[in-house]
Amino acid sequence: MDDKEIIELYWERDEGAIKETSLKYGKLCTYIANNILSNYEDSEECVNDTWLAVWNAIPTQRPERFSAFVSKITRNLALKKYEYISAAKRNRSAVTSLNELGDCISGEDNIESEIEKKHIENAISEFLWKQKVEKRNIFIRRYWYFDSIDSICIQTGFSKSKVKSILYAMRQKLRKHLESEGIEI
Repeated sequence: MDDKEIIELYWERDEGAIKETSLKYGKLCTYIANNILSNYEDSEECVNDTWLAVWNAIPTQRPERFSAFVSKITRNLALKKYEYISAAKRNRSAVTSLNELGDCISGEDNIESEIEKKHIENAISEFLWKQKVEKRNIFIRRYWYFDSIDSICIQTGFSKSKVKSILYAMRQKLRKHLESEGIEI
């Protein structure tokens, strides 16, 4: 079933929409959640929460890219669950990924308005689309999916030093791009 048909099921409030979403995007959502939570049971719970969140969100909006919509919900729910669970113990790869980006984007919650947040999102998106596909994919694998450096090396066939070098260079370019867009770092 294609995405438009699944979305239509949500609009009709047909519970089959959840089953179809799970069949089509269950593995992707589990992958995203597990990369953040590193625990299958927590990831499974997060994915189930995703289906409810999608069910509640769709009647008010019709996502253009359903896979991105579902992935973003999963990621946000997993990050919230991660914050809740990880008071003492931390998923080192997720923390490392976020710390690496911390040099480019302020870690503080000083961005109060949605307009500013959207400006940052658009600037990052614009930056990524200007990059070569290979580098963009490495960046996204690391900072969206929280893949480890080792995992990225396996996927790309690159050495650790090459992947680290690409990520470092991209963070530096991103910092300059954000500054040129008037975004405080």
